[in-house]
Amino acid sequence: MMLRETLYLAIALSLCCGLQSCTERSKAGVKQQKLIITGASTIAPLVSELGKRFEKQHPGTRIDVHTGGSARGLADASQGLSDIGMVSEALTEEDQKKMQVFLIGRDGISIIVHADNPLDKIVSKQVVAIYTGKIKNWKDLGSKDAPITIVHKAEGRSTQTLFLHYFGIDNKAVKADVVVGDDQQGIKTVAGNPNAIGYVSIGSTEQSIQQGVKVKLLTLDGVKATSAAVADNSFPWKRSLNLVTKGQPTELTKQFIDFTQAQENYDIFRKENFVPAKS
Repeated sequence: MMLRETLYLAIALSLCCGLQSCTERSKAGVKQQKLIITGASTIAPLVSELGKRFEKQHPGTRIDVHTGGSARGLADASQGLSDIGMVSEALTEEDQKKMQVFLIGRDGISIIVHADNPLDKIVSKQVVAIYTGKIKNWKDLGSKDAPITIVHKAEGRSTQTLFLHYFGIDNKAVKADVVVGDDQQGIKTVAGNPNAIGYVSIGSTEQSIQQGVKVKLLTLDGVKATSAAVADNSFPWKRSLNLVTKGQPTELTKQFIDFTQAQENYDIFRKENFVPAKS
C-alpha cells in the first residue's frame, strides 16, 4: 500500500510542477516554487542576475531564464508556455490589450564595428547606404580600404524590427553577409571580423567591452552611444525593456516582477549597463 501511495504522490507532483508553482516541500520543509521566463536575449542576462538575488532571498524558489527573442517571449507568455515573457521593445496596441506589460528598464541600440576600425562616428544616411549595398567599402567612409561585412539580425528579433523602423529600411533591401540571432552572436561576429559592422544593445556592448571584447560603439548622428546618454534621453535610438504576462500575474510572478522594479535592485541594472525604468 505504501508503495502505491508513493507512486501516486510522485505522479501528482510531476503534473503540478510545470509552470509556476509546484508546491512540493523539500526534506527541509521548504516550499519549492519555479518561474519560467523566456524571450529577449537582451534582457535575459539582467533577469538572470535579478533571479539569482531573488532565489537567495526566497529559499526554495527557482527562476529559469531562456532566450529566443522578443517574439518568443510574447508568444510563450500568451500561450501559457512561460510565466513571464521578456520583450525588448514597445508592444503594439493589440498586444497591450491581450497582455499585462511591466516596464523594468531602458536600453539603446547602436552601430558597432571592430575595435581596430579607425572609424569613430557615423550618420543615419551612411548606415542606410551600407545596409542597402550602396556603400560597400570602408574607404568610402574615410576608413581603411576593405570590403564591408554586413551583420544583420534574424526575423523575430526586436532589434531587427527596431533597426528597420528607425532607419526606414525594407528588410528585403538589406544586403546582409551574415545573419545572427542574439546580441552576443552579433558582438562576437563583429569582434572576430575587422571589416564587419553590426547593430546591438548598447548595454550588452558596454558589458562586452569591459570584458575585453574587441568591438566599439560608433557615435550616431553626433551623439555618443552610451548607457549614460540613454539615461538622460540624449541618445535617439532607444527602447523599453518589458516583462509581460497573460492576464494578472499570480502571487509568485507578481512578487518577482515587483522585485525587478524595486530601487534596491537598481545596482544590478547598472552593473549590466542598463537604465532602470524609474531612474
